[in-house]
Amino acid sequence: MKSTRQQEILDIIAACEVETQEQLLERLRERGISTTQATISRDIKQLHLVKELTAGGIYKYAVSHHRTAANFSSKLQTIFRECVTAFDVAQNIVVLKTLSGMANAAGAAIDHMDLPGLVGSLAGDDTAILIMRTNEAALEFCEEIREMLS
Repeated sequence: MKSTRQQEILDIIAACEVETQEQLLERLRERGISTTQATISRDIKQLHLVKELTAGGIYKYAVSHHRTAANFSSKLQTIFRECVTAFDVAQNIVVLKTLSGMANAAGAAIDHMDLPGLVGSLAGDDTAILIMRTNEAALEFCEEIREMLS
């Protein structure tokens, strides 16, 4: 429910200019999602939404381009500690081995973390491959994984 609601919030702010939490609540209701202002407020914080000035002179919600490193690290640590069992690197490709059924979740979470060196991911049942832009980016990411798992 939470991830669905948060994805709808991201879809809404990408599609139209939303100035207030009340407008966001109304748009969610139009899409069949009933929630509270307090929940929306938490979602805004977790999604790192900010208000930015538009060309028309109004402030609207937008995704911050400066997501915090702490949030990135926290999400990755949770995912890896709970489902990644092994990893390896081959040039610019990082291979993740996960518990059965968890590779898709790990790949999707990583895709949404805006890693600068990540081109994309492909996941099966228990294996995900992450395609990095360079060999160096793949090695750096493997080192981050090693630190998170230790």
